[in-house]
Amino acid sequence: MTRMVQMTIAADLAEAEEIQAMLHAAGIECEIEQATEHHPTGLDDAPQRVLVPEAEIEAAQEAVEELSEPDEFLGDE
Repeated sequence: MTRMVQMTIAADLAEAEEIQAMLHAAGIECEIEQATEHHPTGLDDAPQRVLVPEAEIEAAQEAVEELSEPDEFLGDE
């Protein structure tokens, strides 16, 4: 089994799914998991960890950088 490592933490599930789509488009597998412990009365849209195979961490970071809009993750519109 390939060791999965954290590539980034997304602010919420929607952002994590965008990153996941970019990685899949680049042919890189990934997993999403909640970055914080979920509390039943807490918000469902918690930060998410994006995990990729350890051997592909650099390729994953480059793929997201190339496929995202320059200011997309900086909060600019």
